[in-house]
Amino acid sequence: MKTKFLLGAAAALIASGGAFAQSAGSIVVYGGAAQINPHVESGDLTAPSLAGTKVDVKKASSFVGGVTYYWTDNISIDLPIALPFKHDVVGAGAIEGVGKLGTVKSLPMTLLAQYRFGEANSTFRPFVGAGVTYGYFFKPRATAALSGITGGTPSNPTTLSMKSRFGTTMELGGAFNITKDWSASLSVTKTFIKTTGSLSTGQTIETTLDPVSVKFGIGYRF
Repeated sequence: MKTKFLLGAAAALIASGGAFAQSAGSIVVYGGAAQINPHVESGDLTAPSLAGTKVDVKKASSFVGGVTYYWTDNISIDLPIALPFKHDVVGAGAIEGVGKLGTVKSLPMTLLAQYRFGEANSTFRPFVGAGVTYGYFFKPRATAALSGITGGTPSNPTTLSMKSRFGTTMELGGAFNITKDWSASLSVTKTFIKTTGSLSTGQTIETTLDPVSVKFGIGYRF
């Protein structure tokens, strides 16, 4: 009798999927965390500098939230909203091993169009997405190591900046309905973006970032 009751409850839960489906007109607000891992291809720092002077940008994590609007049962629009990510900039190429050259904060602003597979009443729905990202870089901080390799002094240290740019983003993920209103999602994105680093000494460096990001969130449907 107990087994029959459990089976019946499970069947009822599956059948009730439509009650909490992510369907046309739904708005899901979510919060969670994300990690950005740049896949850097660095150019050379312009003269005067040691030949082969390159940089690398390390991964960073932060809290992230956002809003997803279901335009139809299968098409949704996602607007992630994150707190800034703080990245270490380190030496590479001919100066690999000199350590941290500086830090920079990034704030990716992304708008994604998503296609969700399955029916509106599916408990689990994989999805793909594509969109545009504006990579905003701010509050750069240089270290004494950067001044040391570029001719800066304690009284006139070398400073740095990174140019903000637009890029394109591709996404792969999945969403799982937990209850009537609550859901969880996990997604991986690849953004294709470049930037130009500039030093107060007049030197510049072109850098391809192309980060891979992993995002996990818990959402509430209105």
